[in-house]
Amino acid sequence: MTAVQGTTVDIPTEDGTADAYLSHPGDGSPHPAVLLYMDAFGVRPRLNAMADRLAEAGYTVLVPNVFYRHGRAPVFELPEFIDDASRPALFEQIVPVMQALTPERAMQDADAYLRWLADSPVVADGPVAITGYCMGAGLALRTAGTYPERVAAAAGFHGGRLATDGPDSPHLLAEHITAELYFGHADEDPSLPAEQIKRLEDALTTAGVRHHCEVYPGAHHGYTQSDTSAYHREGDERHWAALLDLLDRTF
Repeated sequence: MTAVQGTTVDIPTEDGTADAYLSHPGDGSPHPAVLLYMDAFGVRPRLNAMADRLAEAGYTVLVPNVFYRHGRAPVFELPEFIDDASRPALFEQIVPVMQALTPERAMQDADAYLRWLADSPVVADGPVAITGYCMGAGLALRTAGTYPERVAAAAGFHGGRLATDGPDSPHLLAEHITAELYFGHADEDPSLPAEQIKRLEDALTTAGVRHHCEVYPGAHHGYTQSDTSAYHREGDERHWAALLDLLDRTF
């Protein structure tokens, strides 16, 4: 197992400074980059541990606090374990912050994250891969469509609102995507109903995007997050296998 180095870094953006967690193999060599987009609960020990696992596999991983306009991580005071009882009060705080991150702001930030990675001595030359969770899956899809020349692969897990009927839905960028995509959808996810799954699949197929989309039976929204009551071990393990396989094919 590769020893990893993890640290907090600051990324200059057009609207300020985004704090981020950076993890990479401790061998002093540059490695392919993975941009890991957080879920709504934000950058915290669970996501840092996920980044470390990817770094152990040979990647340089950046986990930006996409809510940096509202403060450094942790933006919200989270319990050690996020159970069903604690969710309503948390989401009262989280939803307005999520809504403030417009697609335009998010993609302006994505440019800053990608530029930072391109300039980092611990990142190998070439395009990056992206993985995103919950809201981060939509950010991954949107980034792949906005910066196709810089994204070689993108994955999303238990993503919501990936293919709405709104004018700024991320699936509408499908025609611009050149990356290979993978999506592991949560089972019976109210934020991604069957009609959105079909709309996403149809858009990717029509655009000729290399992709694979699967629904994980029994795995509900948030299934990769072991610090929450939504965690589903089988779904999480399946996610790791699919993600590492995608990265292995890409790099």
